[in-house]
Amino acid sequence: MKLRILALTLLLAAAPAYANQQAPAKPPTAAAQDGFVPVDAPLSAKDTIPAPRLVAIAYGFIWVVVFGYVVSVRLRLSKVEREMETVTRRIGAGGRSA
Repeated sequence: MKLRILALTLLLAAAPAYANQQAPAKPPTAAAQDGFVPVDAPLSAKDTIPAPRLVAIAYGFIWVVVFGYVVSVRLRLSKVEREMETVTRRIGAGGRSA
């Protein structure tokens, strides 16, 4: 276990050093020397991301999680309500089991 923690610590400590390494710079083109060069269209069809589908999936996932949470809270609340009814009946019966 200690060896795993040590290895993870070393990995995390060395990560910034590797992240700062840069690839050799290519000579800039004449248009790129001035600054930002906008891209008019994707270079290929593989370079596009189907945004509407991904957004719909993300929203659907969030709604499923919210619905699951609401159902979970409702089930736990029902259990607490049943326990409260049981305690109320026991108190009303003078503390004897019903």
